[in-house]
Amino acid sequence: MKRKNRADKETYERQANICKAFANPTRLQLVGMLEESDCWASELQQGLDISKANLSQHLSILKAAGIVHTQRDGKQLFCKLAMPEVKKATALFRAMLKAQMRESRRWI
Repeated sequence: MKRKNRADKETYERQANICKAFANPTRLQLVGMLEESDCWASELQQGLDISKANLSQHLSILKAAGIVHTQRDGKQLFCKLAMPEVKKATALFRAMLKAQMRESRRWI
């Protein structure tokens, strides 16, 4: 039983890390851009209108959480979602938000 509890705890910790990575509007927008298509880092930087250093920090957090994968090609950095489930997860979050917004309108 203790082994299962340890595995459960590790799963919850990993889940929390993913949620923390998603808990930033810029990172969510970045993920949204990558849902549309894989991009060069320079395209992400331009689309988000942020500095190279800021993009690097956001990508680092998303990579550490296993959400984004990057690959270097010379001086260029190519970015893509690490797994298709990321798209499903963000779609579920948006569906939850829409339902929450509909529900809150009922009480106005």
